Amino acid sequence: MPWRGGRIGQLPGRCEARGAGGQDGGMRLVSLLPSATEIVYALGLAEDLVGVTFECELPAADRAGKTVVVGGRDTRGMSPGEIDAYVKGQLAAGADLYTLHAGALAGLDPDLILTQDLCRVCALPAGRVADAVDHLGCRADVLSLDPYTLEEVLGTILAVGAAAHVLDRAEALVDGLRARLAGVSAAVAGRARRRVAVVEWVDPPFGAGHWIPDQVRAAGGKPVATHPGARSTPTTWAALRAAAPEVVLVTPCGFHLDGAAEQAAAVVPHFPDAEVWAVDADGLIVRAGPRLVDGVEAIAGILHPDAVPAPPAGSIRRVA
Repeated sequence: MPWRGGRIGQLPGRCEARGAGGQDGGMRLVSLLPSATEIVYALGLAEDLVGVTFECELPAADRAGKTVVVGGRDTRGMSPGEIDAYVKGQLAAGADLYTLHAGALAGLDPDLILTQDLCRVCALPAGRVADAVDHLGCRADVLSLDPYTLEEVLGTILAVGAAAHVLDRAEALVDGLRARLAGVSAAVAGRARRRVAVVEWVDPPFGAGHWIPDQVRAAGGKPVATHPGARSTPTTWAALRAAAPEVVLVTPCGFHLDGAAEQAAAVVPHFPDAEVWAVDADGLIVRAGPRLVDGVEAIAGILHPDAVPAPPAGSIRRVA
């Protein structure tokens, strides 16, 4: 399949392309993952976004105007261990974690669908979306966003901008994000780099991968027990301790700061000699969009508080 050859790829020939716009003269966009929704908003395309997932975070005023085209189980009342067991059970049975509402998707008549092939736990795989588009006879283009590094995340912003015919906006946005990263780099240059472990899940523990080690490095830290440019993988508390982290960041996928702090409290006993911090994971760490740069700035605020401005309230919390 075409998108397998690259981490950012369009699925050409899957549908009959309609051209630059929908029936109303503007592009009709559907986002099948929260990070893509954040990119769409950052590019000023909120009015063109007609379909989202049940996990996408939208301004309250916008919710009534967006159709939910992907549903899934509400796990808010489940513990991390229960969520892990549910996910493993679904995958072992060959069942999907998410449901594509094909009728709703067809009714939206989209021009461009943004999806992913990065993680079956995070969103529908691109192949399922392409098959549905074929079955429906939809005329949309499908763009799969699959970054594994921070640099590739910036590339996905440019890819969305190009596909939505607003490349100039995307270039301006990426230039601004790069300038902020350069500012952090200059502020922490020459300072001691503390050893940082990132716990992306707590039951079982997962060592962070993908772009998260890049975030730690950009913030002036030394990532340990991580998997740069690769998938996050399960590990053990003993292995994490053996990496001798001075700072442990607890960033559980699917949780904001309060949920991360609750889980971080259980992590503290495993690291008696390290600082343990909870971080707004969904807002700053695990969603591959523009706010990853906010995450870099927040981590820099943990590691070098005298060199960079304090992160906004609700971003980080030290857990004792």
